Amino acid sequence: MNLVRYFLLGIFFGFALIKAEVISWFRIQEMFRFQSFHMYGIIGCALVVGMASYAIIRRMKIKSLGGEEIKIVPKPLNKGTVIGGLIFGFGWAIVGACPGPMYALVGSGLIAFVAVVLSAIFGTFVYGLLQDKLPH
Repeated sequence: MNLVRYFLLGIFFGFALIKAEVISWFRIQEMFRFQSFHMYGIIGCALVVGMASYAIIRRMKIKSLGGEEIKIVPKPLNKGTVIGGLIFGFGWAIVGACPGPMYALVGSGLIAFVAVVLSAIFGTFVYGLLQDKLPH
């Protein structure tokens, strides 16, 4: 039953992304050209909601579904992080979308994004295979 809830929540999130125009390559282009506040406003709101949610989780000592404490573990900045960030950024620039709305783009009828989703899944699989050999 939990999977059904997550699936329905994902569909709702996809509709929200579409209605907010977050999946629009034009909105992303406007953001990177500093021509519109639209995307910065959405990202800022998401940041505030995330920070407030985390504060509530900490204050109320809410556990994960597995019963573990929810905490943010600091990650060091290193060569691998920079290289990974650059690859992520190049992929975002080439495709015109970040990973968040990829499924919403497919669901909204942009069938070409099936290739993007499959490529992201393949890239994740390759990363899993090479993770131990990559720079730290």
